[in-house]
Amino acid sequence: MMPVGPATRIYLAAGATDLRKSFEGLSDLVTHHFQADPLSGHLYVFTNRQHNRIKLLYADGTGIWVCAKRLCGRGTFAWPKTTASGALQILAAELTLLLNGIDLEQTSHRAWWRPAGGPKP
Repeated sequence: MMPVGPATRIYLAAGATDLRKSFEGLSDLVTHHFQADPLSGHLYVFTNRQHNRIKLLYADGTGIWVCAKRLCGRGTFAWPKTTASGALQILAAELTLLLNGIDLEQTSHRAWWRPAGGPKP
């Protein structure tokens, strides 16, 4: 299991990625397309054109993980539509929703109550 702590950032690659790539290919995408370090301990998520496959790239300090998920049948992931190139940063809870088939664009965050004088969001 990949630990996703509060310091771990999760980035979705905008658009489609050729998922025939593995460790080196995905690491090169992170380095050149995102201008990020694939060994940073952050999680990078990629999908194919049909949105029925996802690959995750994660470095845990001892090596690099590449995890894949392929949906059966005609299922697709509700990949967020973005006009930005590069990556879209999401929360760990949003990744869980995405991997379970929930459309992130159809969900919203509720405003949290904070006491007066408390930390600002």
